[in-house]
Amino acid sequence: MSARHITLAMGLATLLALGACGEKPQGMGGVKSDQPPYAGVGNSQYANKGWKAGDKSSWEQQLKSRSQYGQNDYSRTAN
Repeated sequence: MSARHITLAMGLATLLALGACGEKPQGMGGVKSDQPPYAGVGNSQYANKGWKAGDKSSWEQQLKSRSQYGQNDYSRTAN
Protein backbone atom coordinates (compact mmCIF):
# COMPACT_ATOMS: atom_id res chain seq x y z
CA MET A 1 0.00 0.00 0.00
CA SER A 2 1.14 3.46 -0.75
CA ALA A 3 1.26 6.31 1.73
CA ARG A 4 -1.70 7.91 -0.01
CA HIS A 5 -3.91 4.85 0.62
CA ILE A 6 -2.85 4.68 4.26
CA THR A 7 -3.60 8.40 4.74
CA LEU A 8 -6.99 7.98 3.08
CA ALA A 9 -7.82 4.95 5.24
CA MET A 10 -6.78 6.79 8.43
CA GLY A 11 -8.90 9.80 7.43
CA LEU A 12 -11.91 7.60 6.78
CA ALA A 13 -11.46 5.81 10.12
CA THR A 14 -11.23 9.18 11.89
CA LEU A 15 -14.46 10.39 10.26
CA LEU A 16 -16.28 7.22 11.24
CA ALA A 17 -15.03 7.45 14.83
CA LEU A 18 -16.06 11.10 15.15
CA GLY A 19 -19.46 10.40 13.61
CA ALA A 20 -20.52 8.64 16.81
CA CYS A 21 -19.86 11.80 18.83
CA GLY A 22 -22.68 13.70 17.11
CA GLU A 23 -25.55 11.65 18.53
CA LYS A 24 -28.21 13.68 20.30
CA PRO A 25 -29.39 12.69 23.80
CA GLN A 26 -32.52 10.55 23.75
CA GLY A 27 -34.21 11.72 26.95
CA MET A 28 -37.90 11.37 27.68
CA GLY A 29 -38.50 15.12 27.58
CA GLY A 30 -41.97 16.29 28.44
CA VAL A 31 -43.21 18.32 31.36
CA LYS A 32 -41.25 18.29 34.58
CA SER A 33 -43.25 18.39 37.81
CA ASP A 34 -42.13 19.86 41.11
CA GLN A 35 -44.48 17.58 42.99
CA PRO A 36 -43.29 14.23 44.32
CA PRO A 37 -44.62 11.21 42.40
CA TYR A 38 -46.82 10.09 45.29
CA ALA A 39 -48.77 13.38 45.22
CA GLY A 40 -50.93 11.97 42.42
CA VAL A 41 -53.06 13.77 39.87
CA GLY A 42 -56.22 14.03 41.91
CA ASN A 43 -59.38 12.04 41.31
CA SER A 44 -58.55 9.78 38.37
CA GLN A 45 -60.33 6.76 36.93
CA TYR A 46 -56.93 5.07 36.61
CA ALA A 47 -56.01 5.32 40.29
CA ASN A 48 -56.06 2.05 42.19
CA LYS A 49 -58.74 1.77 44.88
CA GLY A 50 -56.32 1.17 47.76
CA TRP A 51 -54.11 4.13 46.93
CA LYS A 52 -54.49 7.49 48.66
CA ALA A 53 -53.08 10.55 46.85
CA GLY A 54 -50.37 12.30 48.88
CA ASP A 55 -49.68 9.33 51.17
CA LYS A 56 -46.13 8.17 50.55
CA SER A 57 -46.43 4.85 52.40
CA SER A 58 -49.64 4.00 50.49
CA TRP A 59 -47.87 4.85 47.22
CA GLU A 60 -44.91 2.61 48.10
CA GLN A 61 -47.28 -0.22 49.02
CA GLN A 62 -49.06 0.07 45.67
CA LEU A 63 -45.72 -0.03 43.81
CA LYS A 64 -44.76 -3.12 45.76
CA SER A 65 -48.06 -4.87 44.99
CA ARG A 66 -47.79 -3.97 41.29
CA SER A 67 -44.33 -5.50 41.11
CA GLN A 68 -45.68 -8.68 42.70
CA TYR A 69 -48.34 -8.89 39.97
CA GLY A 70 -45.62 -8.62 37.33
CA GLN A 71 -46.67 -5.04 36.45
CA ASN A 72 -49.23 -6.35 34.00
CA ASP A 73 -52.73 -5.14 34.82
CA TYR A 74 -54.23 -7.20 32.01
CA SER A 75 -53.09 -10.51 33.47
CA ARG A 76 -54.95 -9.97 36.76
CA THR A 77 -58.43 -11.37 37.13
CA ALA A 78 -61.31 -9.13 38.13
CA ASN A 79 -62.69 -9.62 41.63
